[in-house]
Amino acid sequence: MPLPRLPDLPRIPARPEDIVPQRINRAPSPLLAEGLPWVSVMLASLAAFSPVIASAPVVPPLAFMVFLGWRMLRPSLLPIWAGLPLGAFDDLYSGQPFGSGIVLWTAAMLAMDTIDNRMLWRSFTQDWAVACLLLTAYLLLAAAIAGLAAGYPLPLVIGPQLLVSLALYPVVTRLVALLDRIRLLPLRKV
Repeated sequence: MPLPRLPDLPRIPARPEDIVPQRINRAPSPLLAEGLPWVSVMLASLAAFSPVIASAPVVPPLAFMVFLGWRMLRPSLLPIWAGLPLGAFDDLYSGQPFGSGIVLWTAAMLAMDTIDNRMLWRSFTQDWAVACLLLTAYLLLAAAIAGLAAGYPLPLVIGPQLLVSLALYPVVTRLVALLDRIRLLPLRKV
């Protein structure tokens, strides 16, 4: 049997907008538009169940990175208090002492709100720099809190996790941008 030629293969849409037919009387689904950021952060919190086994922390804090991505991309989408429930949900699955995510995510939300008030127009490079600072502070403080709970601090162990987190942030931001386009698909009939 001969291999199929390239024109014979079905075309996969390159953009999420190509999946839904464009119609004038369509609008985004309110449930999808409001719920997708929350659900995507909570699903990223479940990354702790991945089958990666290591003697030191290597997996980046994906939920916090998705949280930062949503906050940087759409500042008014998540309310200022969103760090409290999302941090609590992450604490349940991350293995951190309960309350550390609540405090650190809320502090990050307050820091991002202050940065938004100071710097009204930012480029991606500035967003990446801010995210690097927040990720570094988050990982260092989370390691310090975990070290206090365990009885021995290990601040140098998080070096690989920090480097992987800083390098993967643009990929996570790209994923969040794709989810934002899916969030705004015109699915509901007006």
